[in-house]
Amino acid sequence: MQITFLGTGTSQGVPLIACECSVCSSANEKDKRLRSSILVQLQGLDIVVDSGPDFRQQILRSGIKKLDALLFTHAHKDHIAGMDDIRGFNFKMKTAVDVYCTEQVEKQMHQEFHYIFSEIKYPGIPELNIHRIDKNSHIDVKGMHIQPIEVMHYKLPVLGFRFHDFVYITDANFISETEKLKMKGCDTLVLNALRREQHVSHFSLQEALDLIAELKPKRTYLTHISHQLGLHDEVSNELPPNVFLAYDTLQIEC
Repeated sequence: MQITFLGTGTSQGVPLIACECSVCSSANEKDKRLRSSILVQLQGLDIVVDSGPDFRQQILRSGIKKLDALLFTHAHKDHIAGMDDIRGFNFKMKTAVDVYCTEQVEKQMHQEFHYIFSEIKYPGIPELNIHRIDKNSHIDVKGMHIQPIEVMHYKLPVLGFRFHDFVYITDANFISETEKLKMKGCDTLVLNALRREQHVSHFSLQEALDLIAELKPKRTYLTHISHQLGLHDEVSNELPPNVFLAYDTLQIEC
């Protein structure tokens, strides 16, 4: 299984508009972060988790020509805003795209993309097949088994996903003991770490490291990173040997 980090930034991306801090001014490409998303590829399947405002740019950069499934973690703008651009896959594949989301996300999509769901279909609108999921679902995408994991984003339930021995968690600041059991024994964990200071709805760096020490995956990549965390190279030098800062376009084998 190959994982490509399409984006590793927080809701505003990095650099932030009008910010002149050392991170936003950095010439290091690893300090330039689009909104968080990953591409999972296995056995000829191309699966994307979240389509934020940078979706079009991310897909063009990745070079994929088909989309077997689009999974949504939650309905915040930085995770769903780019969904209209699945049209390119509709035209290429000549079929609707399978979208997996909770009831709450589907309701939000009806508001944000009302034209997709109207009775009178305008020519050229995105075509999608919605598959309703929740924390107790077992997703099967053409033979690939995916297990949802519910985490809390302050008071908002958000889904993470486990693909075999790979676990992807974003936008979390609390995970119940029951849901942690779904993460046990994973080889590779991707976990959000927004900044050094505590935050109301995201793990801080230390909170993420504490959870990693508890779960003991073989390796962990940190994502959903803000400019407040610091420069990529400097933060990387502070991390334990099995913990790494993810960056846009990074590819790993799982």
